[in-house]
Amino acid sequence: MGLRAQVRTRDGWAVQHAVVTLTDTVGAQVLRADADPDGAVRTDAALPPGPYTAIVTAVGYAPYASTALVTASGRADIGTVVLARAGGAELPPPGVWSLDPAHSSVGAVARHLGISSVHGRFTDFAGRIEIAEDVSRSRVEAVIDAGSIDTGNGLRDKHLTSPDFLDAERFPRITYRSHALTAAGPDRWTVHGRLSLHGVEREMDLSLSYLGTGPDPWGGVRAAFQATAELHREDFAMTYNQVVEAGIAAIGTTLKVELAIQAVQGETLP
Repeated sequence: MGLRAQVRTRDGWAVQHAVVTLTDTVGAQVLRADADPDGAVRTDAALPPGPYTAIVTAVGYAPYASTALVTASGRADIGTVVLARAGGAELPPPGVWSLDPAHSSVGAVARHLGISSVHGRFTDFAGRIEIAEDVSRSRVEAVIDAGSIDTGNGLRDKHLTSPDFLDAERFPRITYRSHALTAAGPDRWTVHGRLSLHGVEREMDLSLSYLGTGPDPWGGVRAAFQATAELHREDFAMTYNQVVEAGIAAIGTTLKVELAIQAVQGETLP
């Protein structure tokens, strides 16, 4: 019985201070509930069956409204509500934006023994985004120190920087340069670019989501993005592997690339 909902940001974080209001067909409020620290809304009292309007609000976010149907059991489940930051649909102003490594992450995930995943991240990287008046002409460039891989295990990191994998001594830099941008939604794009890794350069697309723009505590303006991609390390001449029983590879050949990016307006970072 009662109301059930989950309130999240577009990048999956709970909106702890969200408020859900139900109004009936004449606009009268019949319920008001706050989200808990996990972004969940739960009430126990049964509601009269019928259609309602659910309005979800939170400071700093655009309001959301949808129809909620209360069943004969007195319960309404409006599922996961995704709130966009107020003004979040407005794209970042044109110009140069500098990647902030202290508030960004560049990571990769690989399968291990076919049953679990190993997560790694690069700790030394820099980048630059040029947002054009015509967004489709925007560009991004990034460079990563191949030797800065960190998986939380020193021996594994040493192996990953060896000639078996990244060969960081011979190929110390990983670079990515975009050359085109295709819209995939109001705040989503496919970034087309070329990745140079382990001495091999290949096309690699990024699935990019824009999370919003806002001021920071230091007087600057920031834009936030998330991006994902998949690559096959064999395409970049990294073919080392061990095969355990039943033909299962110790380390998967497909890597999932996960980027969480904050960029500061202007040429503010080295």
